[in-house]
Amino acid sequence: MTKQRKIMLTLTILYTVIILYFMFFAFGRTGASERADGYTFIFLPDNFFTLPTISDLLHPTLMDIVDFGNTIAFIPFGILIPLLYRITFVRFLTLFFLSIIVLETVQALSFLGSFDINDAIQNSLGAAVGFGAYKLGFRSKNGWRNIIITAISSVFLLAGLWGLCGIVDKALTKEEGPFVAINELMDNSGILSAGIKPNRFTLSGQDVIPRYNMYDVGNEHLKTFTYASKEEMIFFLNYGMPEQTDYAGSIRVSVNGREVLTSSGEDQRLYPELFPAMFKIPVEAGSEIRITVEGNEKIWDVGYRKMKYFWN
Repeated sequence: MTKQRKIMLTLTILYTVIILYFMFFAFGRTGASERADGYTFIFLPDNFFTLPTISDLLHPTLMDIVDFGNTIAFIPFGILIPLLYRITFVRFLTLFFLSIIVLETVQALSFLGSFDINDAIQNSLGAAVGFGAYKLGFRSKNGWRNIIITAISSVFLLAGLWGLCGIVDKALTKEEGPFVAINELMDNSGILSAGIKPNRFTLSGQDVIPRYNMYDVGNEHLKTFTYASKEEMIFFLNYGMPEQTDYAGSIRVSVNGREVLTSSGEDQRLYPELFPAMFKIPVEAGSEIRITVEGNEKIWDVGYRKMKYFWN
């Protein structure tokens, strides 16, 4: 074994030990393992393409550093291993990915972490960047020249991967669309109700002017409105009681029978600074939203924002 090869092998072993330390012992993993009460396995890829943005890195959190480190820390393996052994890209990436899968499994079974397929993919992407940099850099017999070109190639390939991941993340992330007013709600008598004419009123010293719609109990003491969502969306409504009332009333909102909001006139009397209040909640397609209004409670500007991809 040549001296140069011994140096590379030593570097590879030392770097592997460092990575294994961070995978199994850093970040308080040993203490967390004592408190673990079950295995954690994440088999479904969902966010492996999500890397911190430039703005995230200006004020990074620990998770931003971990997410970026999941890729960057494994770039050296893509350089060192092909320097030690003649190996094709496909064979290298396959064996590397399987090795990470084994380590992730040991993490989960030892309670020193979790099995996360997203981590395995990010680690492998980093190794792939390193392999690409090796192929671009080590083309001559000039060692220092090869190292410099490999380092520069790593930066550019990582930047390309970063940009590609940003595009994929953008393409696969749903965003809120424009606001759509719900101007008809099914009331408890099974009739579509357009509510009452929106009118200006005062609430907690503020002048409130509904823009789209307004609903109340009318001549009844209690009224229930329902709406069936046809698509994934963010549901919105505003609520409160106009001034010069005795704060007798309440509102309850449930989604598929699960109560997600409850508020009474007493809440408004005790905490007037919180009113008028706006409520919003993510709702899956096919859900039933039930709004129960009692007494002097009013709701207005009821509507939703459809969750959609930017290209849809």
